[in-house]
Order: sequence, then C-alpha cells, then structure tokens
Amino acid sequence: MQVDFYQLSRDPVEQVLPAIAGRVLDMGARLLVVAREPERLERISAGLWAGPPESFLAHGRAGDDAESVQPVLLAQHCPAADLVANGARHVALADGLWREEALGFERAFYFFDAETIDGARASWRELAKREGVIPRFWRQEGRKWVQGP
Repeated sequence: MQVDFYQLSRDPVEQVLPAIAGRVLDMGARLLVVAREPERLERISAGLWAGPPESFLAHGRAGDDAESVQPVLLAQHCPAADLVANGARHVALADGLWREEALGFERAFYFFDAETIDGARASWRELAKREGVIPRFWRQEGRKWVQGP
C-alpha cells in the first residue's frame, strides 16, 4: 500500500487535487476525497469543475442519489475501502488528518500544510514502521512536484 504525502507550501489543496484526480481517472480508477469541513469540500468541488469543459472532472457527494456512478466522490468521513459507494480504490485525505481507514485502499494521497505538518510528521513516522506500507514524500518546487526529503 502506497501513501503519498503532499506538503502544500504554495498552492491550496483545491488547486492541487484536480491534477492528482485526473491522473487517477486516466488510470481507469476511481477516487474518494475526504475532508471533514463542508467548506473545504465546496472549494475542492469548484476546483474539480474549473477549467475548460474538456478538462472538468465529474464528481459527486457521498449521500447523493448517484454516488455509485461518480468517478470522484467527496465525503466528510472515510469509510472502509470495501464500503465506498463508487468503488474507489484510491483515497485523498484533503484536510491534513490521517485516517486509519485509508490503509484499506490501494493508494492514499495525504495532503497537509503548515497548520497540519506536526500530524503529518507523526503519521509518517508511524506508517514508515508498518509492514507493507510505502510512504513517499512530495514537495512543491515552483510549479512542479519533487519527490524527496
């Protein structure tokens, strides 16, 4: 199981997440995006719809009637992977909070910023000790993402 830690130092999650979601969808996979604050989910939703019509990313909210057909599902809680209505095998934790349920997915994207860096560091230390978990760190360098310390 791979966990990608993304340190948001330049751009907010609502500007970064659409590119990640697009890559997940290009692989033929589905994504669950988790953030406990409704306002953050609203900003993420707006980010997924932004851009020219051919680049918007269709998505819906957990609890809506059509959640099972959404390629990207936005939720305030992280259910166990086998209970995700849209069948997502990838999860994006968009509010800087680690959730143990994320370990049931094939891949987790963990976004954190200066306010949530201490929790991310603690999560990194804990996850690095676990069998079968591969943590990777990404940081912004200008407009690019660079892997490394």
